[in-house]
Amino acid sequence: MKFLVIDDDFDSRRLVQKILHPYGYVEVAADGEEGVEAFRAALKDGEPYDVITLDIMMPNMDGQDALREIREVEKEMGIAGDKATKVIMISGLDDNKEVHDAFFLGDAISYIVKPIRKQTLLDEIQSLGVTLEKSAE
Repeated sequence: MKFLVIDDDFDSRRLVQKILHPYGYVEVAADGEEGVEAFRAALKDGEPYDVITLDIMMPNMDGQDALREIREVEKEMGIAGDKATKVIMISGLDDNKEVHDAFFLGDAISYIVKPIRKQTLLDEIQSLGVTLEKSAE
């Protein structure tokens, strides 16, 4: 299992990384631009991410723009439907417009409001059809 955590807040990145680490390999990015580049590189290497957690409010490129870029990269590479990467938007905002934009403009699969809780995140990932098994590291 391979995860990408995109969040400009160090503590949030570290928390999500700690939660997901027992279940696979976790890479992190500090903003949307870095996250899109990591996503693109992983696809080119033939090692795509299974799940991406993506903060909405970030400098340089926010989560909404990053999600649209990620979906564009997938289209360019012929990835669609159930083959698309599972993206969970994470935000400190419980804002209807942000939720609407994430789902309808960016094809987000899920949305979680901070503070991030371990069981909520794990349950959300599993609700997307992703089986989480602790890796033998």
